[in-house]
Amino acid sequence: MGVDATENPKLHVLFFPFMGHGHMIPMVDMTKLFAMRGVKTTIVTTPLNVPFISSTIERSKNSGFDIHLKVLNFPCVEAGLPEGCENFDSIPSSEGVNLDMIAKFFKAADMFEQPFEQLIQECKPDCLLVDMFFTWASDIADKYDIPRLMFNGGSFLSLCISDSVSLYEPQKKVKSGSEPFVFPNVPGDIKLTRDQMAVIFTQNEENELTRSVKKWREAELKSYGFIVNSFYELEAAYVDHYRNVIGRKVWHVGPVSLCNRAIEDKLDRGKKPSVDEQKCLSWLDSKQPKSVVYICFGTAVDFNTAQLTEIAFAIEATGQHFIWVVKKEKSNNEEDWLPEGFEERTEGKGLMIRGWAPQVLILDHEAVGAFVTHCGWNSTLECVSAGLPMVTWPVFAEQFYNEKLVTDVLKIGVGVGTKKWKEVVGDFVKRDAIEKAVKEIMVGEKAEEMRSRAKALGEMAKRAVEEGGSSFRDLNDLIQQLSSRRR
Repeated sequence: MGVDATENPKLHVLFFPFMGHGHMIPMVDMTKLFAMRGVKTTIVTTPLNVPFISSTIERSKNSGFDIHLKVLNFPCVEAGLPEGCENFDSIPSSEGVNLDMIAKFFKAADMFEQPFEQLIQECKPDCLLVDMFFTWASDIADKYDIPRLMFNGGSFLSLCISDSVSLYEPQKKVKSGSEPFVFPNVPGDIKLTRDQMAVIFTQNEENELTRSVKKWREAELKSYGFIVNSFYELEAAYVDHYRNVIGRKVWHVGPVSLCNRAIEDKLDRGKKPSVDEQKCLSWLDSKQPKSVVYICFGTAVDFNTAQLTEIAFAIEATGQHFIWVVKKEKSNNEEDWLPEGFEERTEGKGLMIRGWAPQVLILDHEAVGAFVTHCGWNSTLECVSAGLPMVTWPVFAEQFYNEKLVTDVLKIGVGVGTKKWKEVVGDFVKRDAIEKAVKEIMVGEKAEEMRSRAKALGEMAKRAVEEGGSSFRDLNDLIQQLSSRRR
């Protein structure tokens, strides 16, 4: 059974996600999950991020849940950012990464410490559930004797690899960037190359980035524990390893996206969709089951025009039905990166969404048969929850770790063959490799086998969050521990 609201009517958890859609979306879902168990929840964000979450909070309040929203001003100008740059995904870039702006954005995040402490004094929460990038939150939690739970938005495998990298630095013991190595003290002999790792882990000299990693690590060790958007059955070996071998307190509560049952809730996650819901669903309804490839690379990946052209050629060559989400808006003239006549030749066969897509709604439709993904953890877990196999195309962050989980451990995916970690723009992939991977996942010899495994995992995901499931029990256990500690 869940924790009844009458048992602890005043247990109050305060959530503060990092200002990026990949961090905000799962933490808003977590805020709802806690509220559904009778916990008073408050989520903190900045003025220009309010529209991304306010309607979700309002619907939850109208359903009778004790859920609240607090707003802190974002110090754009003080940190040297353009006015209005309050979300990581809005950092100015021109087909590349703007390291100077990223550094300023993190500087702004560090400036929240004093106003957040004032908010703690006002709200008097019993627990803080704060993003990993707000390292100063651990000191505030210590000062007020409040447990601080850390959220980093990744998988258990990525947590285990991060620990291995911190302790053993295997990436610095190979002779070249392309030489594979195994992460010590991580189950499953996970292999990667130095080229597939973030630059902050491959540099020898100390700089601002390496100092940031050190701060994240110190905050992690000081925290009460980790909360992870995953479920036991998906990563059992890594859950057990993180708890029993590494020795950290951790609770898995996912897949958190499954708390969104109604169409309205699936639609309203992050930005407003750039496509009409009925148009999208009607188009999918006209297709055969498992016949559509969904192609989307998340909020942060920004491929250049040459890469987009390769994708277009590859999609057409596969002969498969597709939904393709592209970040670039259509101009008055036809896009110069689209092959001539592409939209005419694929009319009826393909649906292009320019901007933001209702991803969970699309993945849950029976017509979708596979997902071409950048392997961001939210997308990966949403795909697993829908019971679908993947074409993996990691770009940066911890996405190469997630690819290994999908292709090598779970065996529900095929990679396009990306070799190098390249922030935002990605490692260039040729059309033949894309076409081959899509055909393999849709109609290849092992397609049915992968589809069957993915379907079984999707059923496990749904059972995990139902009453009595592994994530349901873990969330209950966490709430009970917090309630006991408060008493």
